[in-house]
Amino acid sequence: MKQVVIKKGSIIVDEVPAPVVSENGVLVKVLYSCISAGTEMSGVNESGKSILKKAIEKPEKIKKAIDIAKNQGIESLLDKMKKLDVPQATGYSASGIVIDVGKNIHDIKIGDRVACAGAGLANHAEYIEVPRNLVMRVPEGLNLEFASTVTLGGIALQGVRRADVRIGEFVAVIGMGILGQLTSQILTASGCRVIGIDIDERRLNIAKQLGCPYTLNSTDVDIIKEIEKITEGYGVDVAIITAATNSNEVLSQAFKMCRKKGKVVLVGVVGNQFNRDDMYLKELDFVISTSYGPGRYDPQYEEKGIDYPYGYVRWTENRNMEEYLRLLKENKVDIRPLIDGIYNVEDAPKAYASLNNQEKKPLILLLKYNEDQVEKINRRVIHISNKSLKQKDRINVAIVGAGEFAKAFHLPNLQKLQKYYNIYAIMSRTGLNSKNIGEQYGATLVTTDYNEILNNPDIDMVMICTRHNLHASMAVAAMKKGKAVFVEKPLAMDDKELDEVLKTVRETKVPFIVGYNRRFSKYAREVKKHIKNRVSPLIINYQMNAGYIPLDHWVHTEEGGGRIIGEACHIIDLFTYFTESEVECISVNSIKSNSSHISPRDNVVVTLNYTDGSLCTLTYTSLGNRNYPKETCNIYFDEKIITINDYKSINGFGVKVAPLSSKVPEKGQMEELVAFAESINNKFYPIQLWDLEQTSRITFLIERELKKL
Repeated sequence: MKQVVIKKGSIIVDEVPAPVVSENGVLVKVLYSCISAGTEMSGVNESGKSILKKAIEKPEKIKKAIDIAKNQGIESLLDKMKKLDVPQATGYSASGIVIDVGKNIHDIKIGDRVACAGAGLANHAEYIEVPRNLVMRVPEGLNLEFASTVTLGGIALQGVRRADVRIGEFVAVIGMGILGQLTSQILTASGCRVIGIDIDERRLNIAKQLGCPYTLNSTDVDIIKEIEKITEGYGVDVAIITAATNSNEVLSQAFKMCRKKGKVVLVGVVGNQFNRDDMYLKELDFVISTSYGPGRYDPQYEEKGIDYPYGYVRWTENRNMEEYLRLLKENKVDIRPLIDGIYNVEDAPKAYASLNNQEKKPLILLLKYNEDQVEKINRRVIHISNKSLKQKDRINVAIVGAGEFAKAFHLPNLQKLQKYYNIYAIMSRTGLNSKNIGEQYGATLVTTDYNEILNNPDIDMVMICTRHNLHASMAVAAMKKGKAVFVEKPLAMDDKELDEVLKTVRETKVPFIVGYNRRFSKYAREVKKHIKNRVSPLIINYQMNAGYIPLDHWVHTEEGGGRIIGEACHIIDLFTYFTESEVECISVNSIKSNSSHISPRDNVVVTLNYTDGSLCTLTYTSLGNRNYPKETCNIYFDEKIITINDYKSINGFGVKVAPLSSKVPEKGQMEELVAFAESINNKFYPIQLWDLEQTSRITFLIERELKKL
């Protein structure tokens, strides 16, 4: 499908794989999308800046870059810097026809006319997949051209709601761009007396034409004095800032034009320096309007479709945008004079170029898409390389779920291990991401559809790096197609999933591994050499200074399964690797906290007794400090001690260990790939199935015990 993207300060129309509908999503054939001049040109200009200039403008990024270099190495930092120049999606407001719905969607059906919102979702693309709460039905009789402005309308309407205005009140709207024009009309429809302020006479004239009773050009008049005249010396009840500028003066003027106990609402972007006296003497309220309304940036609302109760949150972002569409239909808001042009999607570069017209800057531009074959979606796989389809001497790998972890570790490592692997396919939920990564690593094809991976006979191995709740089902599907499977941890989320995975491994006998990389690290291998012929059982104390992750993050949800299942499993596996023994007794303890933001589930001490007499303790906590090493391991045996220090160094006491060291943690991600390649070629499991099963069962048991505490 065609998608408009930003690349190094330019607009291009790229060909990317079309999206697949998710269980909480709606798949839409786009007919119109709206270009937001201010927001999108800001993105274009930002992408055209050099990395050095970006760093100078945002020095806080430099510290982050230093941390990446320190913790992940200079290669990782350079790799991340390269990714800043990859094409970026643009657009966040569109309209079209529903062509598919997810299994959890029951109130939207195929064929519905809808408007869609959301940055990174309602893109300028022929097809988009949008979560339910960011999809609004278009009222019968409303033109889809006009409905494509739904996001801008939602932003303007939420700004008015934050103003909490009453009939007859004076409201100044500062900045008569598209948001200002919509805000002015909504306020007028609400019975307010609006004063439109701008430096562009053309925009002020449009505002007059659309019913704004007072307009002021701030370059021609003293707006504070003029507002005093209009309001009989009192000042405006509310000032709504819809302008976009780095100047601090706009904010100062907004405060000065208000009456005592008035209010300033910030919808746009302005300088953030202000004089306290401007607010204090009048006891003004200053509020921010967050985008489309309640629900914005809440993953429970936007991604999972969990609505806020109507009686408690009357105007969510979805209901705001529905109301805007109603205002359009009833002609309470007139969008027609604001649309300065409609371009075919192929001509998107021309549309954006027109936004640089200094004499007549367009307010709204629309992109139009082909209306033919609405019910038929474009292909979801794109071949981007002419490499031979099958390379007998190497393993053709498909990366499924090309997120941050895969990009930081697996993809660079696979590229370094070309002796074994060929990066053949990239699958990502978003077509542009799969295309960008595929081009970066020279893949043969990219796709958004897992079935394209499963049914491709040239793919030998599937590497699953998706969110945790998809691991088991995807692994089973791949094994049934005869693919070798590398699945990131965790292997499964519960006993039922685990049973199905293990059953399938035994039936298909395909090469199989879980990404328990620490056992493959040079540090763990060095320990193993010295404990192999031990006489006494082991005592192992492992501390994981895991760091705090907010409790609304996906790793804590049903998608992640929690941090014990999702991360502590690494250490449970390592214990089994060292002891080579089965667990016979487990003790679980967690903190008891009165603070709701601290979870007992990621502040745990687990003690495992093994049949060989070994005793292993894991202290997993989110309460530590980031300046302390993340992982430390002490192994006691035969009057000897070996310590692993964050996979950067190893020390022996009473035993001479190899002088291993590294500047950044080396946790075995590269070595596990080598081990898996060798296992594929020589037909053995690099981690025994009983071992994999024990690790998962233990994490499930720990989770169950934590619920009892």
